[in-house]
Amino acid sequence: MTAAVTEPSEPFGPPEPFVHPALFYRDEQEYLAGTVPFVRDALEAGEPVAVAVPGENLELIRDALGDAAGSVRLLDMREAGRNPGRIIPGVLRAFADAQPPGSRVWIIGEPIWAGRSDLEYPACAQHEALINASFQGRAATILCPYDVERLADHVLADAYATHPTVIPSGSRQEQGSDAYAPGDIVARYNEPLPPVPGALTFAFDADSLPHARHVAVGEGSRHGLTGVKLDDLALAMAELTTNSVVHGGGTGVLRVWTEDGYVVCEVRDEGRLADILAGRRPVPRDQRGGRGLLLVNLIADLVRVHTGDDGTTVRCWFAR
Repeated sequence: MTAAVTEPSEPFGPPEPFVHPALFYRDEQEYLAGTVPFVRDALEAGEPVAVAVPGENLELIRDALGDAAGSVRLLDMREAGRNPGRIIPGVLRAFADAQPPGSRVWIIGEPIWAGRSDLEYPACAQHEALINASFQGRAATILCPYDVERLADHVLADAYATHPTVIPSGSRQEQGSDAYAPGDIVARYNEPLPPVPGALTFAFDADSLPHARHVAVGEGSRHGLTGVKLDDLALAMAELTTNSVVHGGGTGVLRVWTEDGYVVCEVRDEGRLADILAGRRPVPRDQRGGRGLLLVNLIADLVRVHTGDDGTTVRCWFAR
């Protein structure tokens, strides 16, 4: 993999015309007071609007909108955004890029909810930070609700760092965030992923690529993956091991194990990721290559990445 930037600053310039507020809410009433007028304002302006929030909140908004809900793209974030690395390319950019050129897009995205695991959270925080780089200079408004009653204090603190503006609980007024520092969040959650004791380990190079893929699929099958899930694992491992050989110094190490109902696969090599949006940036149809990590994000249930001076590790979870 290519040279990495682990503490980015330049990609996070002035956001305008992009608007990215965090909405802090305490109850259903505050939630609806902050989200429903947002949707109605977009509809009244004749501009495209999408809502991607957890299912129970999606129903609240749908019911409050009534017939107007038919004009809104509605997505259950528990499904569409199960893997936080999938949200920018598969939800936000997928919607925004499909709209007519020049139109402002309006999106409510709630990627962090009570019940998100500690394992998922670093990828969630990085996602919120990277929205700013992905949409910099675009005419888009993305509102991100945060439940102040049920989310941990560090999650709320991170929201101030990943959003240039915030709407405090009980208020309708946007205010600037003095803590805004998305590059710091990307760097902070670029956490090492230590090897797991007892994992099957297979070192590979160009000559042993087919065998590496065979090993990964065999272990996935042995641990209970079947059908589409097993196919997804096979495709993800083919992409990652090939990337290691082509971009990561010619060799890599594959590891496979199980934890908490998942088959986990990891590929580690000596390369470094140069693009902070690698795997989260949609790829033009006419571009050759550059789809490996993006494809992995789109099909895995969770992806965690660590890149540093000693190389890059990509770890993927597939639910059994």
